[in-house]
Amino acid sequence: MNATTFNRWFGHGWLGAGYLFLYLPIVLLVIYSFNASRLVTVWGGFSTRWYGEMLRNQQLLDAAWVTLRVAFLSATVATVLGTLAAVALVRYGRFRGRTLFSGMIYAPLVMPEVITGLALLLLFVALDLNRGFWTVTLAHTTLTMCFVTVVVQARLIGFDRSLEEAAMDLGCPPLKTFLTITLPLIWPAIAAGWILAFTLSLDDLVVASFTTGPGASTLPILIYSQVRLGVKPEINAICTVMIGAVALGLVVAALIAKFNAIGGARPAVKN
Repeated sequence: MNATTFNRWFGHGWLGAGYLFLYLPIVLLVIYSFNASRLVTVWGGFSTRWYGEMLRNQQLLDAAWVTLRVAFLSATVATVLGTLAAVALVRYGRFRGRTLFSGMIYAPLVMPEVITGLALLLLFVALDLNRGFWTVTLAHTTLTMCFVTVVVQARLIGFDRSLEEAAMDLGCPPLKTFLTITLPLIWPAIAAGWILAFTLSLDDLVVASFTTGPGASTLPILIYSQVRLGVKPEINAICTVMIGAVALGLVVAALIAKFNAIGGARPAVKN
């Protein structure tokens, strides 16, 4: 075996080991969600029993519903605000307060979540807001907006502005130009930012634990509180459902991006 072949196999081995490290725990979780035994580490045969138990566990379903609502609302608001922030940073040049504005936008990217959660907790206490569903939603919007800004900003930097200039030369107002020309072309980046914000909200535990209140426990908080007493099989089942939902969303987003790319690359037919 020559050096080139050895390096190729060595690189493939490390790549395979990395994939196993990342995805083997997820695969095991999915497999054991179909375990008939109540002991999650002992295989007792194939069964869908725990999915039925999951559907009868009202506390688990309530937490999942709260998590999905928080993720949807916070991702939607974060996408709107993050897109506007990206447009301001890319299109408006060196305006007064740009450094402070960009620093405030990107701060959650580098700030530990413990500090972000504590800061938001102190803010809500100072404003005398009852902690619950809306405080968690606001916290997740603050946490995820910066990620949307980064994704959309990267798309706007490489955007061909001659298309907008051509539309405005033909009499199209700036707002209509943005809605009919710019927005459809950067839509894949906006959709990617929304999915990223939605996934981060689903996954968050630290910030939510600081800003939640009675009746607004998210699924990560509930799972963390129950895992300390032992992993229940129903947790494996609901985690598998969430993994499947996220995977389905990623596949749909990839297909949409692919079809948009094909449509953009297809030459126009002249009459």
